[in-house]
Formats: sequence, C-alpha cells, structure tokens
Amino acid sequence: MMQTPSTSHYVGSQGADWWRGAVIYQIYPRSFMDSNGDGNGDLQGVIDKLDYIASLNVDAIWLSPFFTSPMKDFGYDISNYRDVDPMFGTLEDFDRLVEGAHARGLKVTIDQVMSHTADQHAWFEESRQSRDNPKADWYVWADPKPDGAPPTNWQSVFGGSAWQWDTRRCQYYLHNFLASQPDLNFRTPAVVDAMLEEVRFWLERGVDGFRLDAVNFCTHGELKDNPPRQEMTESFLGVRPDNPYGYQLHQYDKTQPENLVFLERLRALLDEYPGTTSVGEVGDDDALGVMAEYSQGGKRLHMCYSFNLLTDKADPGYLHETLTEMEARIGDGWPCWALGNHDVTRLATRWQAEGQLDKLRLYMVFLLTQRGSVCLYQGEELGLPEAQLTFEQLVDPAGITFWPAYKGRDGCRTPHPWQADARHAGFSRGTPWLPVPDTHASLAVDQQDNDTDSLLNAYRDFLAFRRTQPALVKGDVRYHPVRDDVLCLERTYQQTRLLIALNFSGQTVTRSAPEGAEAIAGAPAWLTGEWQGSQLSLPQLSLPPYGVAIARCSQLEENAPWDV
Repeated sequence: MMQTPSTSHYVGSQGADWWRGAVIYQIYPRSFMDSNGDGNGDLQGVIDKLDYIASLNVDAIWLSPFFTSPMKDFGYDISNYRDVDPMFGTLEDFDRLVEGAHARGLKVTIDQVMSHTADQHAWFEESRQSRDNPKADWYVWADPKPDGAPPTNWQSVFGGSAWQWDTRRCQYYLHNFLASQPDLNFRTPAVVDAMLEEVRFWLERGVDGFRLDAVNFCTHGELKDNPPRQEMTESFLGVRPDNPYGYQLHQYDKTQPENLVFLERLRALLDEYPGTTSVGEVGDDDALGVMAEYSQGGKRLHMCYSFNLLTDKADPGYLHETLTEMEARIGDGWPCWALGNHDVTRLATRWQAEGQLDKLRLYMVFLLTQRGSVCLYQGEELGLPEAQLTFEQLVDPAGITFWPAYKGRDGCRTPHPWQADARHAGFSRGTPWLPVPDTHASLAVDQQDNDTDSLLNAYRDFLAFRRTQPALVKGDVRYHPVRDDVLCLERTYQQTRLLIALNFSGQTVTRSAPEGAEAIAGAPAWLTGEWQGSQLSLPQLSLPPYGVAIARCSQLEENAPWDV
C-alpha cells in the first residue's frame, strides 16, 4: 500500500495545519488491546478499538514504537526501522490501521527514535567490527583516556557512565540511555541521509506525523566533561536525587547547535508531504527554551513538548509560571502539552487525585484550554491511578536499577481495562505481560461508557465542545495573576474572547466577573454549574472546590483586568 507523496497523501477535512491545536491520543500498543491472546497488545487490537478512540473526539493517535526490536527498552531500541515486530503484527496490519483510522477522520502519528538504535541493528553490528569499515563512524566511538577511563564524565539517563567499552574496536561507544542503545553519530552525513530515508519510508505508507523521541539528543558536542550542577533538579525523566545524571549541567552531551541543521532538513522532507507534522520530545536543563528554538520560524519542528508539566508540581503558581514563561519565549512557535505519558507516574496519582472526579475534571479542562496542541495518554480518560507492582513484577530496567527509591515506568504501562468483570479486564485471553490491577478493572471502559457523569464521558463532552470553539483550538492566550489558587486565562480568536477560571483549591472562591460575560450555548452543563456546582451568576462568579467556569465576553477591553 505504497502511496505517492503530495498528490495522494491523506490531508482530511481539517486542512494541512490540522495539528495546530489538535488533541493526540497516545497509544502504548503493548498495553492497549491484545487480539490474539499472547498477553501482548498488538496492531490488530488497535484496529479493533478504533471506534472507541474516535468516540473520544480526539483528532489523531500517536503509536509508541512497534518496530522490530529486542525490547530491552520496550521498542525504543530499534533493530529494523522498516518493519513491524512480530509481537505487534505485520506491515499489512499497519497499513490496515492507517486506512481504518483515516476512514474515521483520525490522523496517525508514530514514534521515531532517531538518536540511537538497538545494538542488534545491522548498522551497529557492522560499525563495531573495526575502525575502518564503511559504517565505522556511524556511531559515536572514542578512545579511552590514558588510564583506560571513559572519554568523558557523561552519565546515562538510566544510571552509570554513558560510555560502554567494546573489545572489538578497543574503544568506548556512547549510549545516553541503555548500553544496548548505542548513539548514532549525526556528525556523519551518511547517517543523516539514512535516517531521513527511514522517515520517508513511513511517509510513503501514509503516516501523518512523527513524535520524535529524545530529539535533542541527536547530536553531541566536544568530548569534554560536563560541569557539575550546583543544585539538583529533575531536568529529565527518571532524574531523581538517587540518579547521578542530575549531578551535571548537560553542556556537551546533548542539545547542540548542529541539531538545528538536521531539524531543518527533516522539516524540508516533511514539507514534501502536505498535512504531515512533527512533535519533538525535549528533555533539557532549559526545556522551555529548547521548545521555543526547535519550533520557531516554521523551518524546524512543527511543535515540541517537555516534561515541565509531567512533574509532581500541580500548584497553580508553578503552572502559571511555566505557561507564562513559555508564552514569553516561544514567539511564532507552537507548544504541545501533556500531563501524562508512558514515562511518568500516572496523573491521578502524581497530582493526588485518585478517585476524585472533580479534580480530574479540573485537570482535564486545564490541559485542554491551553494554547497549543495536546497529547492524552491512554487511560487518562478513565482516571487510572498508578499501578502498584512488586519488585518481582517489574520489567522496566530503570525500575529494577533504582528500586526501591524509584519503581520505574511499569506502573503507568499496565494494560488498558475494557471490561470490569472479564478476565484481565478484557485486555487479553492470555496472561498479560504486566498485571491488571483491581483498581483499574473497576474503572474499565464498560463501567464508564453509559454513566453520563463519568470521567470518560466528561472527556468526550468537553472534547466535542472544544471542537466548536476556535478560540480554544487556535486562539491566543493571556494569563491573569493567580489569586486564592484560582488560575484564570483568556483565549481570543478573531472577535471571540473566552474567559476560563480554574479553582485549584479545596475552598469555594467568589470573584467579580467582567461585565458582559455570558455562558456559552452548547457548553457541557457542568461548566455553568449543573455538574460541579460552578455558579456563573453575573456579575459574580462562584467557583466551588476544584470548580471550572468558561464564559464568552465580547465587551472586555484588550488590557482590562478581570477580577477573578
């Protein structure tokens, strides 16, 4: 099912810039739906659930890696970029998935891991054989220091030195993640050409975009020691006080200026296929600055996201600071926001909202009213808490290495619950690769599907409403100072101005509302008080604990204060 670029590539009714303000549903294929009973989710399982995904009123799906892989890092270690791992199915299954998604108006984006491969990739197997073979410089190799020590003090995200000794070449190779994930050398022109061809392969198969894993890791700098960090911060996933990766300022090992040249070549390739997009994952000491730099000017990435909203910090002051800084720096760039993904503790647990629908609805509206695009991680729409696993149940190397201080990422990757009373919550007829917690089964899709007050239906309702409001999808944003833990913002598009008030406190808050504000026809009832109790009684606005209100105000002056 090869397709011709430009002429037959699926664009759809939303136009080539569909990605701007889009809501993208992230699917972790191994944990979504198992169609053949082997305990692992697969592409056919995704196909079987496309109607469910479409019912959420999202715009696209993002598939985490399904490529051929030894699965040391669960697909983020790729041994063949151009095939589907047998665990997940076949290329024909993928083609049917794309066709089925497009038939439902859903775009398809896929993970692309560019900075590194698996050590079982044919390129690396050749590269490590000698110092003078055709692919000798396709990976980052370096001689040891005179005493045999690694070339630099660079640390791996997963713990320990980022350098691994290889006895064939008697050199070290760089791995920013696992030792089985050697870093490609993007300073070698042939590597850049080869990676762009891997991208073109999937563009020809009809994909609509790429989520670029660890995109700022593609290029390395001079082989010099990173300076020490004066204060520990969680600058990247898994970076905790017990991980030496956080002890350094990452001056030389990632986020190098040369990466911008590569991103411009990548964008030029994507521009050959109208309607395609890219979103880069950025983990950096200055993630917001990199997000801005990588997405500005319309010649690099379409959008970026970072881990700034994937921390434990849920207070409105921190959120306000992060969002206003992003707005001040991004210019004509475009952010992508997420509150959860396959690498961090699930939102309901991380932001202390397990079983609290009012909080979870608040967080949903907070995310979906920001300027930018949005990624929703599977299970977020169900309010799934973090799964609590024993050490014996862990499979994630990061969790095994740092246990018990850090339990790894398995707790957010357990199977999606479909039926409360079915074996393994309807995920698989066999034994799942990770267990399904009882707390998840009680939140299964079939339990929430027909409950009008469920979190699942709150997502469906609000996403349907959001589609009718261009100001929420593509409008500008302005933030007001946080008062009494209430975060207030405005979204404007053409002549429409929307006011959003989000009460992050456990207390009822009443404020004056601007003259001329009015409830929006067609909005979910709970936005005006019937669900969460928010009372939009103008000119007063009363927000109950964790309450939400949205109003339209056509008379608000450009710089007029909003006393909420």
